[in-house]
Amino acid sequence: MTAVQPVLCEISTEPLSADAHQAVVTGPASGAIVVFSGAVRDHDHGRPVVFLEYVGHPSAAEVLQACRAEILADPLVHAVAVSHRIGELQVGDAALIAAVSAAHRAEAFAACERLVDIVKKRLPIWKRQVFPDGTDEWVNCP
Repeated sequence: MTAVQPVLCEISTEPLSADAHQAVVTGPASGAIVVFSGAVRDHDHGRPVVFLEYVGHPSAAEVLQACRAEILADPLVHAVAVSHRIGELQVGDAALIAAVSAAHRAEAFAACERLVDIVKKRLPIWKRQVFPDGTDEWVNCP
């Protein structure tokens, strides 16, 4: 009997944990585990940023699950965990965490990169940047 693997794929208002994502994809057959953490930085295009606000469409969780499933369909991928945060995030907070395991590093790196790319392209989450002077700017809006 094969053990059921836990799933971590969520849109969350709570802080994200890279360790939790890594734990979910770790297994005895996985010789490579790649974890990506996309953090809020203190600048964008030469302007200082104070904080970000992420706003998600009601379909965001379903879209994120579809992104995960697409990567997991690759027979060389063992496990996938991915989460995106919404709400107000401070500089240094993780906005996106993706973890992928495979038997070998090349497959794990490639799958994690594909995962991050498709999440960034498809996930209906919009970002508002707030600057020190109180002005703001919406970016990555379709």
